[in-house]
Amino acid sequence: MPHSLKAILPPAADWAPGTWRSRTALQQPTYEDQQELQTSLAQLGELPPLVTSWEINALKQRIAEAQVGERFLLQGGDCAESFADCTSPIISNRLKVLLQMSLVLVHGLKKPVLRVGRFAGQYAKPRSADTETRDGVTLPAFRGDLVNSPAFTPEARRADPQRLIKAHARSAMTMNFVRALIDGGFADLHHPEYWDLAWVEHSPLAAEYKRMVASIGDSLRFMETLAGQSISSYSRVDFYTSHEALLLHYEEALTRQVPRQDGWFNLSTHFPWIGMRTAALDGAHTEYFRGIRNPIAVKVGPTVLPDDLLRLIDVLNPTDEPGRLTLIHRMGNDKIATQLQPLLEAVKRDGRRVLWVADPMHGNTESTSNGYKTRRFANIAGELDQAFDIHAAAGTRLGGVHLELTGENGTESLGGARGRVEQDLDRAYKSMVDPRLNYEQSLELAMLIVRKSGGMA
Repeated sequence: MPHSLKAILPPAADWAPGTWRSRTALQQPTYEDQQELQTSLAQLGELPPLVTSWEINALKQRIAEAQVGERFLLQGGDCAESFADCTSPIISNRLKVLLQMSLVLVHGLKKPVLRVGRFAGQYAKPRSADTETRDGVTLPAFRGDLVNSPAFTPEARRADPQRLIKAHARSAMTMNFVRALIDGGFADLHHPEYWDLAWVEHSPLAAEYKRMVASIGDSLRFMETLAGQSISSYSRVDFYTSHEALLLHYEEALTRQVPRQDGWFNLSTHFPWIGMRTAALDGAHTEYFRGIRNPIAVKVGPTVLPDDLLRLIDVLNPTDEPGRLTLIHRMGNDKIATQLQPLLEAVKRDGRRVLWVADPMHGNTESTSNGYKTRRFANIAGELDQAFDIHAAAGTRLGGVHLELTGENGTESLGGARGRVEQDLDRAYKSMVDPRLNYEQSLELAMLIVRKSGGMA
């Protein structure tokens, strides 16, 4: 039976930034001193926003274009940002790898790429348990730098409200540096060679990438020769931020009304998403998300049923607004073949307007014999490969990819062009939470996407 909620639900007139408090809020820290929390939230509420409403609206329009196949979404960055990693080399290297990946995708897919970073706010992480026990000592789980510290001491694991202010400051510094780099021509397509990382020469993909750069340079020079002038629009790119809007106190404090715009905007990020653990239909996160004007996303796991997904879409996008809703499926290489197609068919049958994006990372996490949390490149690539085929069979479109990656030369995920093995993990495992793709693996995955789409010989 077709769903009709989208025709009868009123606008969110019954909504305010704090109505989520009447619902069950999962994955929230316990603050011992409520007065200290309220003082920090009041201070946070007076601080300037991190993004603007016009940037948010521009992103929503571009996501609407991706929904009809005119763009491809590349969303990537850290699993969990660290305050200590708010440095110019780490930020610029992360931006470099995303720009290089987008260059591969633009060249191969022959369409604009929408670049969205998992940074400038990705400081909180959901956990499978509220506590952690070591040698008979039990302490609160580490929930990301927004909440507490990874060191296993009572002082470090205490939920500290002052970290809300610190997270805003570091997000602002990150945004400021990224904007300055882009406005200064860091992303100029006339000089993609500037994006090379120090170890690009050692990558097995270096030769293929350099051929691609040369081809793009030749194409630009040809177009500029025809036009008789430099094409200045290729000197900069649009870049947006995203994070999982997990800690609702933080998100509420940065949710604002703005002049000459209706409704409320989450001004902590352009593109917030709901994680798989907090996407309950009657939960606090769904209640919060239904009222903000931002484009939003929801992670969809292998346990989600088609009818439940349709009901969630009813609540989050009752008017079927273009560009409003992205669904990020994260099934796992061994489950996607059976679990994804029923969801695609249900959404297509009901005529819902969504952008489908693949997250081939989160369903493929495992632990190694030497105690590391890792992911195998073969499983990541395998899930992504299957995703393209399943969408094609269902008559739907895979419009983007969502990745955890780093611009550093890390060794956290196994496999790839260099055949990383378990023994390599000891060398440069830096992630605080989840394993990421390193530069070479990220670039290799971008090339695989293009090949799968028929863009490379």
